[in-house]
Amino acid sequence: MNRRRLLTGGTALAATATLLTTPTASARTARALPSRAEILPVLRRVADHWIATHTDPGDNGWANATFFSGLLALHRLTGDPRYLAYARGWAEKHAYGLRGGVTTRHADNHNAGQAYLDLYEIEPEQRKLAAIEESLHRMVHTDQPGRNDDWWWDDALHMGMPPFARLGVLRKDPRYWEKLYALYDHTKRVEGGPGLLDQGTGLWYRDKRFLPGAIVSPTGKPVVWSRGNGWVAGGHVKTLKALPRSERHTAEYRETLTRLITALPAVQRTDGFWNVNLADAAHLPGPETSGTSFFLYGTAYAIRAGLVRRSAFLPVATRAWQGLVTTAVHPDGFLGYVQKVGDRPESSQPVTYDSTSDFGVGAFLLGGTELALLTS
Repeated sequence: MNRRRLLTGGTALAATATLLTTPTASARTARALPSRAEILPVLRRVADHWIATHTDPGDNGWANATFFSGLLALHRLTGDPRYLAYARGWAEKHAYGLRGGVTTRHADNHNAGQAYLDLYEIEPEQRKLAAIEESLHRMVHTDQPGRNDDWWWDDALHMGMPPFARLGVLRKDPRYWEKLYALYDHTKRVEGGPGLLDQGTGLWYRDKRFLPGAIVSPTGKPVVWSRGNGWVAGGHVKTLKALPRSERHTAEYRETLTRLITALPAVQRTDGFWNVNLADAAHLPGPETSGTSFFLYGTAYAIRAGLVRRSAFLPVATRAWQGLVTTAVHPDGFLGYVQKVGDRPESSQPVTYDSTSDFGVGAFLLGGTELALLTS
């Protein structure tokens, strides 16, 4: 490793860290929290557009499963039976199964289990959990239970953490929580040497290729991918929603999410979005919906859970929502400015008004429903 590049990358990100303390002046000028009556029609319009243009509900991969996580969050908020029926039809199409079958250890393949768990909570039937439970049970008990390096990229925290947390609650079995933490701890502190969390800022590198001294932006700054950090935020939120406060790792998850959310205001754009590279505003600048939606989700939850001060962070959340609604949501409900599948800022460029994807819609529904909960 080139030591000069290591120090340059670390110094640049540390310099960013000095700014990550309180919301910027521009963020503090955001308008007041919109009412639930203002939020819900937008969420419905986006969800309804997606459903109307996707009569086939699609596959059970991680991307589409993220959409259904968001749709079921909207169902919980509204009670609309159409959303439940669409999600149920998708799950039945796949027989509540996982890509790769029950032997899979890949977090992406476990993401569908989140929606299956949601559907089980609404209409309990054991068959809905058979595949996700068997797959996670194997990892805990029989399939190399001492191996904990499966989550080598930060997206995996969103895909994999919540199913382990929720099954531990459902089965009253803390062994799922211990396995969850072992996998998480590897990602955070071990992967690539130092782990993917940058201790100076509270932000995360997507994977070991982006650690200091490796891939940098065209101007030599670190690459700290927005959506990668959004996945981290989403994974922590969903895990904390499931776990009891008494679980011995809950405090750490709360602290880690708080640090990430606290890092966001200083790098928020004046239009409410976040750029694809949080460490270099000049690196492919422009609005991007998926990372912004997950940051809205994380910030709104952090406010509601008392992790951050409402007076300081509500403007950050409302500015994000305002930006998404006025810039990314088309009049007919199409959601634009979504960076499609990738692993870094350069992926699926250019990101335009007409760029969309299932996981981006899911992230938007998660963020909007969480913001709506602040109005109650």
